[in-house]
Amino acid sequence: MLEIKNVYKTFNPGTINEKKALNGLDLTLNNGDFVTVIGGNGAGKSTMLNMIAGVYPVDSGSIIIDGEDVTRLPEHKRAKYLGRVFQDPMMGTAADMWIEENMALASRRGQKRGLKWAINKSEREDFKKMLSELDLGLEDRLSAKVGLLSGGQRQALTLLMAVMKKPKLLLLDEHTAALDPKTAAKVLALSDKFIAEDKLTAMMITHNMKDAITYGNRLIMMNNGQIILDVSGEEKKKLTVEYLLEAFSKLSGAEFTNDRALLN
Repeated sequence: MLEIKNVYKTFNPGTINEKKALNGLDLTLNNGDFVTVIGGNGAGKSTMLNMIAGVYPVDSGSIIIDGEDVTRLPEHKRAKYLGRVFQDPMMGTAADMWIEENMALASRRGQKRGLKWAINKSEREDFKKMLSELDLGLEDRLSAKVGLLSGGQRQALTLLMAVMKKPKLLLLDEHTAALDPKTAAKVLALSDKFIAEDKLTAMMITHNMKDAITYGNRLIMMNNGQIILDVSGEEKKKLTVEYLLEAFSKLSGAEFTNDRALLN
């Protein structure tokens, strides 16, 4: 489903601010993999997701999604393969548009605008049914502006919109980091539910090691733009936070440093 082959990326090369973000990164995801991604500050986690999405061009190497080499494709042409949820709940939705208008845009992504662009009764009923799964009361607020929603409601809506078209790959970039613990737990549970029900392939960056262990069938740890640990299946189920911290120290030769890390 996803192949990242020997990808390098350096920001501000040849300057005092030079930063090697990805350093010969190799990663293969199989269909249905749900991979959690952890690592210290500057490990390359978000850069990796942004490279997959086409936000930045790679310096060298290749990225293949569902058998197609997308390495040189611009961001908007990769969008048909991807669903994305960002750390900031304000991203991913249009604040001045109604809930149903946002959902209509998501459901028609990749289609050309035409005479049938208006929302019909059948679609509205489908939107209500989908929203009811969030258990946030949004199914009765289709005409509410998204900007009036709470951060948690907005992030849950963004997640729902990201999976509506059953993307080839779902990218979750610390999508619960800005939420309170109770809301974060709800959005995580919804993420897990949608991924399982639709058999999606997904990558989730998280600063919460416990969540990284709990969710998904595979965990990777990054450092200095490379993957230093890759654990899956039964082995992943046996992981502990203490083991991960010890593994990071041994494999990287340094203490784990992430100023937002939650270790329990």
